[in-house]
Amino acid sequence: MERLLYQKLLQWKASNYRKPLLLQGTRQVGKTYLLKEFGSREFKQAHYINFEKGIDVDFLFKENFDVKRIIENISIILDKEINIEEDLLIFDEIQECPKALTSLKYFNEDMKELALCCAGSHIGVSLSKESFPVGQVDFLNLFPMNFEEFIMAVNKKKAELLAEFSDETVIPEVIHRQLWRDLKIYYITGGMPEAVKRYIDLRENQFEAFKNVRVVQEAILEGYRSDFAKHAGKENAAHINRVFDNVPVQLSRNIDASVQRYRFKGVIPNKSKFVQLEGPIDWLLKSGLIIKVFIVNTPVLPLKNYSKDNIFKLYLFDTGLLGCMQGLPFDSILNQDYGRYKGYYAENFVAQEFVAAGCGKLFSWVGKDSEIEFLRVIDNRVVPVEVKSGARTKAKSLLVYKNKYSPQLQVKITANNLQRENKQMHHYPLYLAGKIKHSARTASWPP
Repeated sequence: MERLLYQKLLQWKASNYRKPLLLQGTRQVGKTYLLKEFGSREFKQAHYINFEKGIDVDFLFKENFDVKRIIENISIILDKEINIEEDLLIFDEIQECPKALTSLKYFNEDMKELALCCAGSHIGVSLSKESFPVGQVDFLNLFPMNFEEFIMAVNKKKAELLAEFSDETVIPEVIHRQLWRDLKIYYITGGMPEAVKRYIDLRENQFEAFKNVRVVQEAILEGYRSDFAKHAGKENAAHINRVFDNVPVQLSRNIDASVQRYRFKGVIPNKSKFVQLEGPIDWLLKSGLIIKVFIVNTPVLPLKNYSKDNIFKLYLFDTGLLGCMQGLPFDSILNQDYGRYKGYYAENFVAQEFVAAGCGKLFSWVGKDSEIEFLRVIDNRVVPVEVKSGARTKAKSLLVYKNKYSPQLQVKITANNLQRENKQMHHYPLYLAGKIKHSARTASWPP
């Protein structure tokens, strides 16, 4: 399946200033597949080393960091000649060999001609004392497939429309209805590549496809919980698991309202303060399993200066896994009849799309009696973004915000088709949430 990040890999390959590349991302988001595809398409040969399983090469990095010796020995072990000017070398699960991570500094200094790509998970939570090669590597982050990538996998024609989207795009109503239906399917599958592939393989029988998707998702979640114990220790793992399971619980408590700030009481027995949950929350954030949205009450740049570390919202990093953890029936998601709770599902999706679009830190605004789900910084201006799960567009909070702060641009994300009401108000369908940054940049700002 195609990934949008592939274009950035091509840019990295063509750069005269490239360094060893570290592709980061949560487990099972497709890092290995992407790098192997990149190697087979763009290089004469690709050589693959997995530090978690397969051939033992850890010992090669214990003697010293003579990269010429390391490459010669890897060549012997793989029984393949490595052409450092034409081939790609892939180090997978590099977090399992801290000295290999350290060696990237020496590959950058002493063997710049070699294209070296590494994939890793949990690097930010590693307990190793090995020095990280600061300033010696290039970084890319891979997330679950976003909605556009999902459409690329299921329908090429509709994918072309999304790829060519601009603020002036007119989306025919028939296409809008199909994309809205596709979005609800994406709510079920989420963006984990194996889950998406299982759906595509079996979609002629949709119910059977969804059942199989859930099996895949449950296995992925079980793998994550095993990782908690492996990388955090038994006691910490129990706390991390409680926080992880509690995120969907707190999300589902929001009835006909925006997602509220994360509450610490009742998550872990006998712990009710931020400082007591900060460790598990930080672990999950660094592992990419949850999304943090800071809450501010003053929408002034820089937004971070008006946020507090202990006041925030938490979302899950994948909508499909969210539905799986909550046990939501497929029909309920497709028909959007899972009570009055569906607003949080739309918010979670938008947060996920914003993260995949590279928006950086996310923020929300809360006033006395109003709140805006997201604040986006576009062209150094704060843009309020209101999210509604359905077609109802009445937005009291947005009106309050407008009257108080007079923003030059406002955005509503709903189930309705694309509409530019005026220069100050843009309406986007939910499935285009990830395109807002591009669209707003190409639009002329009101005077």
